[in-house]
Amino acid sequence: MAEEREDKKVEKEEHQDERIEQTGQATLDENGRLGNIHLISIIGEIEGHENLSNNSKTTKYEHILPSLAAIEDSKDIQGVLVLLNTMGGDVEAGLAIAEMIASLSKPTVSLVLGGSHSIGVPIAVSTDYSYIVPTGTMVIHPVRMSGMVIGVPQTFDYFKLIQDRITGFVCQHCRIDKGTLEDLMTETGILTKDVGTILVGEEAVNHGIIDQVGGIDKAIEKLHSMIEEREKSG
Repeated sequence: MAEEREDKKVEKEEHQDERIEQTGQATLDENGRLGNIHLISIIGEIEGHENLSNNSKTTKYEHILPSLAAIEDSKDIQGVLVLLNTMGGDVEAGLAIAEMIASLSKPTVSLVLGGSHSIGVPIAVSTDYSYIVPTGTMVIHPVRMSGMVIGVPQTFDYFKLIQDRITGFVCQHCRIDKGTLEDLMTETGILTKDVGTILVGEEAVNHGIIDQVGGIDKAIEKLHSMIEEREKSG
């Protein structure tokens, strides 16, 4: 019997290792506390409808969206922890991930590590509570588009529409107001040869984008307390 349990444990660990390698996800269920936590990592560049180079670290939204749907439908998972270290990426894919996280009925917490830039900002604020490590960064800048751009007024109207979708989502899910956010996006004195703002750690909290400075210990403790509170009230 003991040998059978050990075999199952090894098999479970191997499956989890493979899952982490392929999707950057894992289920944290070994601490004996109320509520299993599902871990999702948003790393590198958020990939959209086109595959990026094999040399690039990417987050594939076609991996994340089905996982979030499965989490919502799962009886075993009570909370979600989102780790972010991303340079941004595809706007549509990033907003899709952010909207899915925001619509989960289960408690969610995000933790910004190295950085959560560009379209990573909506994902960072999409959770119920957010943390950033002291050295973590967030780059706030206007929408960019690669490839051919047609020089007509309709193109700039389309850019404005995309920008409004992003700012609207961010302002709805954190404490910053739209005017301040747009000022940060159009700042000209910080980024070299570009417009925008870099916020480091406490600065992101002071601007009302992130809730608190903290690391993985605080993020997991907060998520467990939210799960326990939900159980008591439910």
